Amino acid sequence: MKHLFRTMILVATVAAAATFSADAAKKKVDLVEKYPALAPYFSTPTEEAIQPDDRGFIRRWLLLEPISKPNRGNTVFVDSYVRKHLDTGWNKGEFTVPVEGQKETMTVEVQKPVDMSQGRQMWGVEPETEMKKVKLSWHALDSKLFNVKLYRYAVGTETGRYGLICRAVTVIDVPEDMENVRLAVGSNSASMWWVDGEEALILSGDRRMVMDDGVSKRLTLKKGRHVITGAVINGPGMSDFCVRIVDEQGNPVMNYNILNK
Repeated sequence: MKHLFRTMILVATVAAAATFSADAAKKKVDLVEKYPALAPYFSTPTEEAIQPDDRGFIRRWLLLEPISKPNRGNTVFVDSYVRKHLDTGWNKGEFTVPVEGQKETMTVEVQKPVDMSQGRQMWGVEPETEMKKVKLSWHALDSKLFNVKLYRYAVGTETGRYGLICRAVTVIDVPEDMENVRLAVGSNSASMWWVDGEEALILSGDRRMVMDDGVSKRLTLKKGRHVITGAVINGPGMSDFCVRIVDEQGNPVMNYNILNK
């Protein structure tokens, strides 16, 4: 009888340990805790909705890990180049708002290791590239600054540095119809932006991030949820963006919620 009792206790203990392990495995990894270098620039979102900051900027975003796109410089970012590489249909058709940790599988262009046999890269030699299949994850983050630091995001998560495309998604909940508003964006370097899958504006060329650098045509946002998506491309140098909604006088619109789903 005692042997049977000890066996039952052992079985229960093993089952409890297995349940605990399974629960621990399911627990989401806090990205900012995992990568402390993100802490000065980002925080982990709460479940509750937030509002625009005191100047109307949207700080809550879902960011895809950077997509490799080697570029020796930013002068190539003319309209046609930007559209070719950013407007690929990724946010149209059957697109749904991603969730934290969701993975995307794609084939990307990566730079082969540079010949440093002479102690430095050979001048006049264009780095070779190759195509590689990768899995990239989406991460939900709140920016601590009005401008979302994409360079710090890439370097902080050890997923890239230069020559990148970054995709961003956010959801806003409008309490009543908004007429004649505009999406106002600044980005470093070039970028494209959409509202509910419809193109709102394109910022081409080698540019620094300046708030309200470009604004969309007049928009009417009906009561309810709307999805804002963007893609930013950069070669060498820093990369960031800022987004807000402004009225006809250029004043920030404040009366809406920002979600992460």
